[in-house]
Amino acid sequence: MFSLLLQTKHTSWIYFSLLGICFTTSPLLAKPDSLKEVTDANWEKILTGEWMIEFYAPWCPACQQLQPAWKEFADWGEDMGVNIAKVDVTEQPGLSGRFIITSLPTIYHSKDGVFRKYQGARTKDDFLSFVHDQKWKAVEPVSSWFGPSSFLMNSMSALFKLSMFIRRCHNYMTEKLGIPVWGSYVIFGLATLFSGLALGLLLVFIADFVFPSRRFSSHDYYPKKQTMDQARLIQQQEDAIEADGEEDDEEEEEEDHDEVWRKRRGSPEGRPEPRGQAFPDDALRKRVVGNRGEEEEEDT
Repeated sequence: MFSLLLQTKHTSWIYFSLLGICFTTSPLLAKPDSLKEVTDANWEKILTGEWMIEFYAPWCPACQQLQPAWKEFADWGEDMGVNIAKVDVTEQPGLSGRFIITSLPTIYHSKDGVFRKYQGARTKDDFLSFVHDQKWKAVEPVSSWFGPSSFLMNSMSALFKLSMFIRRCHNYMTEKLGIPVWGSYVIFGLATLFSGLALGLLLVFIADFVFPSRRFSSHDYYPKKQTMDQARLIQQQEDAIEADGEEDDEEEEEEDHDEVWRKRRGSPEGRPEPRGQAFPDDALRKRVVGNRGEEEEEDT
């Protein structure tokens, strides 16, 4: 009886010891999650090494159908030396703008910072073949101008983040604070107006500081300006006097011309004929003779 009890205790001790070892070592033996999560905070790590990245949204039906095959592909990633990752565009709007995601799901292949868009079938075997057989070499890489680390894509990422921030503010004001939709639009309109005015004033101050006006940069600006104004005024007066002299000369020339005309080819009325309407000699002679004949008839 005693030996049976001792044997039972010994067996129980061995059982609980093995059970404790299993519980203590199970976290160490558990396989880590092979599917990595890329966010706006750690996205730069995909610039080194080889990556396959899926951009998805939880509400997208096509993305939901792809998830089983993508997880199976991720289990093979460690053996192939490829990092398999996913990006939730609803939570990471900056990455959505940085990679210009226009359709879901979208898959990119990256090799040491060179990105290529995957256009093949969406099965585990096709993913494995694309990486193992290096089919990605036949795909044209994304231009450096549109690379995720370029200045253009950094600006696009900031724009997407701003739009998401505005959307969250709009939802907060309409849902939490009870502000009507039109009231939210008015608030954003006024905020845009005042921010534009503030930015314009800031740019003006910066421009004045970098490129100051001559009136502030030169101490003799006003004396020079006054001298130039006086010289300009004197020149205008001289031009006016010269113009008046030319008009007087023209009038004198016209009077001399009329006097000479009256002496040489005077009219019966004793005034010069208008210019451009002078009569020929024969016509003028007939006119003078006719007038004299009329005067003789009146005398008789």
